[in-house]
Amino acid sequence: MTESPLIQWFPGHMAKTRRLMRESMRLVDIVVEVIDARIPISSRNPELPALVGNKPRIVLLNKCDAADDAVTQEWCAYYQNKGITAIPTDCRSGKGIKQFVPAVRQVLRPLLERRAQKGMAGAPIRMMIVGIPNVGKSSFINRMAGSRRAKVEDRPGVTRGRQWVTLDNGIDLLDMPGILWPKFEDKRVGEYLAFTGAVKDQVVDIEALAMRLLALLNERYRPLLCDRYKLEQEQVQGLDGYDLLELVARKRGMLLPGGQVNTERAAIMVLDEFRSGKIGKMTLETPMPPRPNPAPESSDGEGV
Repeated sequence: MTESPLIQWFPGHMAKTRRLMRESMRLVDIVVEVIDARIPISSRNPELPALVGNKPRIVLLNKCDAADDAVTQEWCAYYQNKGITAIPTDCRSGKGIKQFVPAVRQVLRPLLERRAQKGMAGAPIRMMIVGIPNVGKSSFINRMAGSRRAKVEDRPGVTRGRQWVTLDNGIDLLDMPGILWPKFEDKRVGEYLAFTGAVKDQVVDIEALAMRLLALLNERYRPLLCDRYKLEQEQVQGLDGYDLLELVARKRGMLLPGGQVNTERAAIMVLDEFRSGKIGKMTLETPMPPRPNPAPESSDGEGV
């Protein structure tokens, strides 16, 4: 696969958020971690367990409508085995949102029973909503609040300050700004975050990034890739990222004067179509080893 430089990004406001999160932990009963269902490992901040400590936690596998359904279920089982409730959600469409409050009350059942015994049954449940940039925290809060209470944009770094949102069902949400971590120890983490848009496009090489993504999809989801760009599976087998990007550009008629392919335009398109789910439902990280591409079918319907 095409090599790309190690991606690093840790603006000063994220260091401030980490301190703010640590200071605010005592104010809440439960932490709700929103992650990207397509990259459940890379979209989790490895510093979060230390910040959360023993506080109860729920994980939302957001953007599940763009993720591989079978792999999402594997992730739910993985978290369940660790004693953590995980819910597949798509906050823009509302999928999975109705399961959230019952799940919270189940996780907090011992606390709520103690409060009831003390005559505090009406006390609000306070929860902190955390996650890295662009995983959908604001969309989740807006769904829960029933209005555009938090600013939503499809780019990282919009929510900068701590915000409390009070719901009608006795729940207070504390929205924290998106926070990455100081250094990506694994180069793939930076790449996967860049694939999904959690790292700003301005700090990466768009063409190199698209080449890496195409090579990865050719390994993991070749049938979906070929179907989207009208390619033959035998045609793309063994191609590197540059050849794939050039092929996609030609298929979409992205040519410059003189017949040279416009790989920059093609790169922008590929990344946009991956992020929006137009290429297909894909998950790049699994709790189990990734499954190989299925064998392409021959003309008589038999596998080769």
